Amino acid sequence: MSGETDFYHLPVLLEEAVDSLDCRPGGIYVDGTLGGGGHAAEIMKRIMPGGRLVGIDADPEALKEAGARLEPYRSNVIFYKGNFGNIAAILAGLGIGKVDGILLDLGVSSHQLETAGRGFSFARDAQLDMRLDQTAGRTAFDLVNGFSEEELEKIFREYGEERMARRIAAAVARSRKEAPIRTTGELAEIVSGAVPAAARRGKIHPATRVFQALRIAVNNELGNLEKALADGFELLETGGRFAVISFHSLEDRMVKTYFRSWEKGCTCPPDFPFCTCHKQGRAKLIARKAIKAGPAEIEKNPRARSARLRTVMRIR
Repeated sequence: MSGETDFYHLPVLLEEAVDSLDCRPGGIYVDGTLGGGGHAAEIMKRIMPGGRLVGIDADPEALKEAGARLEPYRSNVIFYKGNFGNIAAILAGLGIGKVDGILLDLGVSSHQLETAGRGFSFARDAQLDMRLDQTAGRTAFDLVNGFSEEELEKIFREYGEERMARRIAAAVARSRKEAPIRTTGELAEIVSGAVPAAARRGKIHPATRVFQALRIAVNNELGNLEKALADGFELLETGGRFAVISFHSLEDRMVKTYFRSWEKGCTCPPDFPFCTCHKQGRAKLIARKAIKAGPAEIEKNPRARSARLRTVMRIR
């Protein structure tokens, strides 16, 4: 969801993602995570003349940056401030019924991570916010200081896949009794103090998974992804493609499950000796396995290491 300027990190799997969409001149495409417009610019090159793109992003700063990058195509691009989870309502409001392709890049941009006021990273001490759209919704501060110890443990365990979720949630609950936890630095220090010394010496900072979990919870990332997958597939023309770049196992697992269910079609229980529902597959996987970044891209952009691209084509 990003461009090559200082504002956003390099677009991950750029050629692979846009190639997988099989972009056609005159088609209608949706970039549901527009960011700095890196993927969108490549899509526009391939769908002109006559193609149209709907670029969606919850972050006003991203829309501004993408607008500058896509200026040569302005008459063919619709910029929309919103969440990709609302893709059906957004397109309906624009009078668009079906589209030829949808792209979602679920990564958080370098700009968002490194801008102190956003509170996404413990690398820079900042207020606990973590909202992609800073004009709406609960902040990470609200969750850390308002959720019960049990709720925090569940978030850390389920969204961060944090094995020490209980210890960390207990430490957070103890600390906030003395005073509210207001900054990323304070929270990172509490998490570090809650885990064994061996965990603090690892390659990954002990607060990494906790921050990931809070970001997912604050922005309802998995809920929005699930809605976008279900609604987005119904918006595809026959032959249209849906490409998703995910960055952690929870996202990738959901994408893989949805894509394979569309391909399989049959909903009979696994122990049935033969199919009785007679439901046919509605999609075809473009590749059986997720596409990953190569060594050259990872060297240029280390965040590409965890990227996974999956693409499906609607066949009926």
